[in-house]
Amino acid sequence: MSEQTIALVTGANKGIGYEIAAGLGSLGWRVGVGARDKQRREGAVARLRAAGADAFGVPLDVVDDASVAAAGLIEEHAGRLDVLVNNAGITGGMPQMPTTVNPATVRAAVETNVIGVIRVTNAMLPLLHRSASPRIVNMSSSVGSLTLQSTPGAEPGPISAAYSPSKTYLNAVTVQYAKELQDTNILINGACPGFTATDLNGFRGVRTPEQGAAIAIELATLPGDGPTGGFFDDAGVVPW
Repeated sequence: MSEQTIALVTGANKGIGYEIAAGLGSLGWRVGVGARDKQRREGAVARLRAAGADAFGVPLDVVDDASVAAAGLIEEHAGRLDVLVNNAGITGGMPQMPTTVNPATVRAAVETNVIGVIRVTNAMLPLLHRSASPRIVNMSSSVGSLTLQSTPGAEPGPISAAYSPSKTYLNAVTVQYAKELQDTNILINGACPGFTATDLNGFRGVRTPEQGAAIAIELATLPGDGPTGGFFDDAGVVPW
């Protein structure tokens, strides 16, 4: 009998993160629900368990060093981590016109969407290195694509001096991780869920959270010869 696969999804108490956890749980995986709000975290775990998933809560605030360090308790559940999905993120609030944006808004977006990913990834790498097939998925967005942002008529999103550039930064960091880890068995990729209806955009998105989660699940289950250092959505490669 093969060992149960262990995953951690950050920001998994609602929206796309919850559906990623649900999708991985439906594969028979053991899934850590990373979330900072205790009540929402426990509620999500209860719903996942009621649906048959083997879920457990992981208190986790990606912008807090101590919280991320304490998340190492996931080691108690299996002694390793097979998949990390860095899903937690914020927009910072709109509008974000570059000529008027508050620098604090930019700082907050980068702290969560980029530095938070680095903080969690580096904390989990020792456990990922113990896995036979470790995978890291960074939830990005097409608004982080400089190609799309600079293509007339592409309209990848509203003008944004905080959220969109933070995803561009995340994409760049993902590439750097892939370069450093190229001689390991860790595959790391960026995922674009599409314009998904979540509280991040006031539920204006046209895709369901379940649809938005699909690409993350695909990248979390890549075979050993799968890509690394790439950026993908349901249709394939997203241009940088």
